Amino acid sequence: MTDEPILPETDSAIAPAATGADVPPDRLAINPRSPHFDADKLGRGIGIRFKGVERTNVEEYCISEGWVRVQAGKTLDRKGNPLTLKLSGPVEAWYQDIGEGAPVAKL
Repeated sequence: MTDEPILPETDSAIAPAATGADVPPDRLAINPRSPHFDADKLGRGIGIRFKGVERTNVEEYCISEGWVRVQAGKTLDRKGNPLTLKLSGPVEAWYQDIGEGAPVAKL
């Protein structure tokens, strides 16, 4: 045991525990057939910032691997699903229902 004084908790000490529930998952998809689909989390509204630009056309994202999938125009594959492109770069995500100053999940 050390003789260091016990300091009151600061915002930095509370932030990881407080934001854990209010930060979107590492990976999420809007396709219901995907194993990464979660209707409850999508229902809250997810904001995505990719390479510093807020995007509204993201089909799937992964923060830890640093990529997003976006639809390639109106092109469809042979099963009728939108054809997507995988773009690499820094990804940030947040819940839009929290409002201004929402905690952002990023790497």
